[in-house]
Order: sequence, then C-alpha cells, then structure tokens
Amino acid sequence: MLSHETIWTAIDTLAERHQLTPSGLARRAGLDPTSFNKSKRLGPDGRLRWPSTESIAKVLEATGATVDQFMSYLPSSGRRGSLPEGNFPPQPGTIPLLGFAQAGAGGFFDDGGFPAGQGWDVVEFPVDPARKGAVYALEVQGDSMMPLYRDGDVLIVEPGAQVRRGDRVVLKTKEGEVMAKVLARQTARAVELMSLNPDHPNRSFDLPDVEWMARIIWASQ
Repeated sequence: MLSHETIWTAIDTLAERHQLTPSGLARRAGLDPTSFNKSKRLGPDGRLRWPSTESIAKVLEATGATVDQFMSYLPSSGRRGSLPEGNFPPQPGTIPLLGFAQAGAGGFFDDGGFPAGQGWDVVEFPVDPARKGAVYALEVQGDSMMPLYRDGDVLIVEPGAQVRRGDRVVLKTKEGEVMAKVLARQTARAVELMSLNPDHPNRSFDLPDVEWMARIIWASQ
C-alpha cells in the first residue's frame, strides 16, 4: 500500500540513484530546495505531510525517470509481491475532480458522499485499483481555508474512511454547504468542527443536517 513512509522513501531512492541529496533533487526539479527535507515531512501540528503529485511529476521530468521506475523504488511493503493475492499497489490513473461550489450544487454525490452522476473533471492521482471508486478530489476555491489550504489546492477525500477527533474532513450539509475543517467532536447527535482559518468561526451541526462527511487523506500543498 502507498503510505507516507513509502512515498518519501521512493523520493529518497530516486535522489540517490541520481547521486543527489533530497535538496539537490528538489533544486533540479525547480522546487524550493527544502521541499523534500526530512523536517518538512511533518506539518507544524505533527500531521503527516505528503509530496504533491505536481512535485513528483517535476522530479520525474527533471531526472528522466518513468512512473514505473518511481513505483519500483517503493519499499517491498508497498510493492505487489509483498501484498496478499488480489491486492495491488497504487498505479497512475485518474480520479474524479470537482470544485467546492459544484460539490454543493447537488447531483454529483450519492447519500454516502460517493461520486455519482455526470459532469466530473478528472485529476491524475496514484491509487489502488481496488479503491479507485472510493476516493475523489475536491479543488479548494477561495481563501476560507487559509492558511492550511489555498485557492487551487486539491484535496483527496475518502468518504468510507473512519474519522476520528483531529482528522481533517470535508462536510456537506443538507442545505448544500461544503466545507473543509478539523473534526473536534462527534456524538450520536451532533458534529463539531474547528475552522482552519481563524477568521472563520467553528461550526456545529445536528446529524440530521449533515448529508455526508469524508476524511481528507491527501492535499496538494
């Protein structure tokens, strides 16, 4: 399975194969030299920070490596040979993409928050084929989620994933409002969310007013 540890190991291996440090690899790709530093692999709040698909694309272009070569650098725990029969590592492909405004318009999701209907754009994202229909992408619009998420950032969400206190989530209300916040508390009756932007208030919703809630599993930052 593709994990935070395996994807960073693959980047480190790619750098080593080209006799570069992680900083040198980032510099060659035209990125901030500190982009791949070990100190940047965790956010200020201690949460795991993933490299964006754009960053990976740039280092592949800069080194001439193919996607297949990059995937081969995953540790054995992330490769097909070490997985039970029927499971496969994430592969290059496309998943559905919607903007937050579209997501709130209705007609794009079923009751569980999974993609439905027509009108989706697509975005490249490596995903386990068996879970391809279980994740999708939302594009941030506006500055209400600053400083954590900026306008144009892409959030990969998984509606079926278990959510816990402190997780970053996307929630849609029955009225069509869509927001990304931090789950502060969830009970049998209500959901309490902390705002990512100090200029915007925390929110609380009765469960009957929530259409769906999905955990954010990756963000292009």
